[in-house]
Amino acid sequence: MKEKIHPDYHEVTVTCACGETFKTGTTKKTDEIRVDICNKCHPYFTGKQKLVDAGGKVDKFKKRYGI
Repeated sequence: MKEKIHPDYHEVTVTCACGETFKTGTTKKTDEIRVDICNKCHPYFTGKQKLVDAGGKVDKFKKRYGI
């Protein structure tokens, strides 16, 4: 590899709005990254995800294809 062409890769602390923190690596020139959502509070990972049937699309699909 060529020297002095790669960005500096260092460890940073990621802080979520829910209070969860973890460490990761980045090339950003900062010591902390703030995020709105993480795997501890995201509905998909917590099992609280709700499927919304907007306008009966699921029933319409089932009716159309005889399911």
